[in-house]
Amino acid sequence: MKFLQKLGKALMLPVSVLPICGLLMGLGYCLCPAAMQGGAISGAPAQIGFFLIRAGGALIDHIAWLFAIGVGVGMSENNDGTGALAALVSWLMIITLLNPETVRTLIPSAAEDSSRILAFQKIENPFIGILAGIIGSFCYNRFHRTKLPAWLSFFSGKRAVAIVAGVVSVAAAFVLLLVWPLAFSGLTALGRGIEGLGPAGAGLYAFLNRLLIPFGLHHALNNVFWFDTIGLGDLAHFWAGQTSADVTWSLGMYMSGFFPCMMFGVPGAALAMLRSVKTGRKKAAAGILLSGAVCAFVCGVTEPFEFSFMFLSPLLYLVYALLYGLVTFVTVLTGFRAGFSFSAGVTDLVFSASLPAAARTWLILPLGLASFVLFYAVFRFMIARWKLKTPGQDEDHSRAQEGPAVSAGAGGGYADQARILLRGLGGAENILSIDNCITRLRLEIKDMGKVDENVIRSSGAAGVIRPGKNALQVVIGTTVQFVADELKRLCSPGRKNEEKPAAVPESSVGIPASGTHRRVTPGDLIFDLPGSLAGEDHFTYTIAGRTGIHARPAAEIVRIVKRYGCEVTAEARGKSCSAASVTGLMGLGAAEGTEITFRASGPDSGPALSAIRQYVKENL
Repeated sequence: MKFLQKLGKALMLPVSVLPICGLLMGLGYCLCPAAMQGGAISGAPAQIGFFLIRAGGALIDHIAWLFAIGVGVGMSENNDGTGALAALVSWLMIITLLNPETVRTLIPSAAEDSSRILAFQKIENPFIGILAGIIGSFCYNRFHRTKLPAWLSFFSGKRAVAIVAGVVSVAAAFVLLLVWPLAFSGLTALGRGIEGLGPAGAGLYAFLNRLLIPFGLHHALNNVFWFDTIGLGDLAHFWAGQTSADVTWSLGMYMSGFFPCMMFGVPGAALAMLRSVKTGRKKAAAGILLSGAVCAFVCGVTEPFEFSFMFLSPLLYLVYALLYGLVTFVTVLTGFRAGFSFSAGVTDLVFSASLPAAARTWLILPLGLASFVLFYAVFRFMIARWKLKTPGQDEDHSRAQEGPAVSAGAGGGYADQARILLRGLGGAENILSIDNCITRLRLEIKDMGKVDENVIRSSGAAGVIRPGKNALQVVIGTTVQFVADELKRLCSPGRKNEEKPAAVPESSVGIPASGTHRRVTPGDLIFDLPGSLAGEDHFTYTIAGRTGIHARPAAEIVRIVKRYGCEVTAEARGKSCSAASVTGLMGLGAAEGTEITFRASGPDSGPALSAIRQYVKENL
């Protein structure tokens, strides 16, 4: 499960590229209708439009490449690009070894088996791209620290990754030579079975799509229906400028039903929840529900809304998924057709309206109004009838939201939110890793007993998920990247040292003899030095080290300063800052040859300056 969730997160990286495709192609078809209707493409507007269509098509035509590279980066430790290079190596080797001509040469009998040849004609698909990304990231995670003998040392470390990925890909291609036709047949049977159900199949797909959201497994299902893995590819063919005449199904049927649900159904459900909240708790609940509704309407991102109640009321979420299926079924029957490059919000609706497969888009108004009423009525009835818990209805959740919730934006809101999250997560020492997808923080936690969900929710988080023993997800919304960056900054080694300075032994140790070059740490320093600095308030030193004051020495100086009862400032290059600030010290730009002056005021000025002088002499 953990692997699948990590894969789901990685898949969102290439998917997030698709909105630019929608923007370019939507504008392109508006300017160049001849590209879909036929006729000469002449005149500057039409030529510009054709240019934009081709630019957007470059992404759709090579979506499998994006999946290979995106998964290679997304599943590699620290999102290292070496994993992407290894994934590209794997992709190129697999599709070359498994192209139909190679297969016919290796297995002459395959030429007479049309189903087998068809499978290999579809080998350049997102599924194989994902497999290549997994191989590339696995090889990076496993072999990027590999040490080889001296005579092969050039190929040690990261240089070994792509080589190993190539070897693994040869083995994978051999296995796929035997297995891929069977897997392809199974996926085809699944897709064709649902396709054969017509509008009911589209409704079943929408229901399963929402039902799998809590587990992050909806991405696997989407790949069967949205991209050309088995010959379907609703999204890919829609944005390629094709129509239903070019495919075997009603093009757009696996996307269209999401528009009335996300744009209008979600706001209806949110209003029903808000109307069900007691008066004293409406303000806290409104912050979650209304922002989630706006997000769903504008850009089709529904997770902040969904995670606000799916674990409070699983039954209500099941009915929510069923409503998606029902609305999709009706939408497909009406002939409304629209497509999305990212998700079913008003933005994608506008840009997809000019594409050849778009049809009866004006129906979004009656369909949307009906969806709003349906979602509102069902949610209102269920909440009232069975006293279901929703945001503001749950006592603990409500108390958490009435706490020091923050809103991201100007004035350091993301940093404040990250600090509250850090408290709720049990501190930096309790966090093993930090990652994020489009709306969620994905964390590995050392001790789940230290996690306080009420504090986490008080940061403005929409929900908390515990998918595994040490896995934790926090639903933030579309601003998650900024929160994740701030949380990583707070958990960085330098910041940990600044926030919680390490204790320094009180006992004195000797000063290294003149001429020795052992690196000195704060624990080595004598803090009660008699000498020339006693009674003085400053000293000046010329930096001799090539790297100057970077993060590590800055953090060490901060440690020293915080051991004493005095104020210390640093001056260099016409600037000054507090010597108790890592970022301030780094901001001085004190490189090799720079004169830096430390000034102190307070009862411990002499010992503090002596300790700093000793450290910089030995390390800078």
